Amino acid sequence: MQEKDQRATGAKADMEKFVAVAGNIGVGKTTLVQKLCGILGWTPFFEPESENPYLADFYKDMQTWAFHSQVFFLTRRLVAHKNLCTHPGSVIQDRSVYEDAEIFAQNLYRQKQITERDFQTYRELYHALVEFLPPPDLVLYIKASVPTLLERIKLRGRDYEEEIDPAYLEGLNALYDHWTDSFDLCPVLTIPGDDLDFVANNGHLNLIVQKVQEKLTGKEVVVFTENEMKNS
Repeated sequence: MQEKDQRATGAKADMEKFVAVAGNIGVGKTTLVQKLCGILGWTPFFEPESENPYLADFYKDMQTWAFHSQVFFLTRRLVAHKNLCTHPGSVIQDRSVYEDAEIFAQNLYRQKQITERDFQTYRELYHALVEFLPPPDLVLYIKASVPTLLERIKLRGRDYEEEIDPAYLEGLNALYDHWTDSFDLCPVLTIPGDDLDFVANNGHLNLIVQKVQEKLTGKEVVVFTENEMKNS
């Protein structure tokens, strides 16, 4: 009964972990979630991007569809966050609810794609709901340059992403850096996406797994060094 009550409140058991993988469009979040879950035996929670009925329209006309798309993402990710907090076991989430507000909505507002009125409505909704959600135990931030992002976006071949402006990705990168520097709800482990090929190089993947496990056990993790990456 005690365990059931604990899960009902959204609290994770002591030995269960909640990790969120964050990063820009095309950086490899879904792939890393899949690979980490395969090694660690954890449950993946994937980004509901393909289900967003506004997304194709958004890429064609951001000003008209930005608010609709962001509210959809926020709603879906809030539900996903709540569900994974009650999941019986450790989980890894593909993109967090925080990124929707702090990165994507903020960027669209700065670009005047979302009006002041709509943005304030969105922020009030976000703050009212997110304070009731337990934070992750760890955020993995995959950081990559715009050329790397564009190359990976091209490789995955989604038609509606082909026209993404490099300046849009650059703006998101700047917001990601600012957000991860100031985020204090849990530790953040930055993964150098330009230098670590966790898809083709098992050594690089194993190095990430090692750093994640060390970080989750409370060890003071040193950033990925050039020597570590070269020898992995």
